Amino acid sequence: METFERLESEVRGYCRNWPVVFDRAVGSHVYDETGRPYLDFFAGAGSLNYGHNNPELKSALIRYLTDDRIVHSLDAYSVAKRDFLSTFEEIVLKPRGLDYKVQFPGPAGNNAVEAALKLARKYTGRETIVNFTNGFHGMTLGALAVTGNSMKRGGAGVPLGHVATMPFDNYMDGRTPDFLWLRSLLEDSGSGLDKPAAVIVESIQGEGGINVAGAQWLRELSELCREYGILMILDDIQMGCGRTGDFFSFEEAGIVPDIVTLSKSISGYGLPMALTLFKRELDVWEPGEHNGTFRGFNPAMVTATEALRRYWTDDAFANATKAKGDLVAARLDEMAAEHAEFGAHVRGRGLARGLAFTDTDLAKKVAAESFERGLLLETSGPEDEVAKLLPPLTMTDEELTAGLDIMADAARAAAKVAQPA
Repeated sequence: METFERLESEVRGYCRNWPVVFDRAVGSHVYDETGRPYLDFFAGAGSLNYGHNNPELKSALIRYLTDDRIVHSLDAYSVAKRDFLSTFEEIVLKPRGLDYKVQFPGPAGNNAVEAALKLARKYTGRETIVNFTNGFHGMTLGALAVTGNSMKRGGAGVPLGHVATMPFDNYMDGRTPDFLWLRSLLEDSGSGLDKPAAVIVESIQGEGGINVAGAQWLRELSELCREYGILMILDDIQMGCGRTGDFFSFEEAGIVPDIVTLSKSISGYGLPMALTLFKRELDVWEPGEHNGTFRGFNPAMVTATEALRRYWTDDAFANATKAKGDLVAARLDEMAAEHAEFGAHVRGRGLARGLAFTDTDLAKKVAAESFERGLLLETSGPEDEVAKLLPPLTMTDEELTAGLDIMADAARAAAKVAQPA
């Protein structure tokens, strides 16, 4: 550890909760340098939906590299990009009736969000973006402005403006009718709210605490946006690419957002890649108006194409993910009942799940006890009050059960030393 402590910035985070040196990873397991295995309920924060070193994706990548194919191309045309775009259109867009243009904004999710915000403002000529309580969209300044977490916002060092924050679904525990407040502000010329360029929303708030937006809530938001000429940006960076079962997390609601951001598992292999998708009429960019050196990382396009061909040509993978999600939910319900005195309750959809506690320290203790038992598990929520599960979608039922057994033991150990709220 001495090398890391001496040379690496204090900003490092995950290593503080997992104080080992990782070396290898295969499928649903990560191994430290001593060879100890850890079952992975983290999956690279949702970047490894198809597991570590997925063999089919790895083979495609190795063939590409050993043939000296182009790796870096900015936004020049390449065979790898053409293959990805045509495959994405045929397997993802056309079957869902989506006529989106595709922008490669840069290698990470925040690049996709920044491009979406910038495009919405350019297209509408307006500045204000509506965001939602506990939303998380990235750490660059534009993305941070529409993020709710006060600690992360505080690190900006400058004012974060041109946003208006509204309550996410069930934020007020049902006491305020959905969108009554936002609609009132839009209708009242004296409200002080400038007409927004866009709203940005997650179907499920991952970092915000596995908060699920109901399908009806999303439909009403979409309708409100259409009614007032406001663009709807759906941030699907963590919850897209099958995390909820369907390829896009918003499919269940039957909506068509104006702009969609994807990253994390779009490459399928943990390689950096991001997309900003938008309706054809929104493509008002001038050539080179938004660019970046690493927006043409061809190896990521190769593995992305292979992932689409392997997992998304029919409904089998999506249905299997939903079934695994039901398995996880049932076990978490049992844990919640066992620890009801701590206000334990279950959140989530598909294979994005969380066990939340009113004792805000308990989830952190569950994660720590899980690590000691060989399970990688993170926390989320404004107070880290949720033990968060993002296992690889390729994880077997047996592996899921083993991990949930570890988590149940960890929860019991954590509860023994905690006092009910």
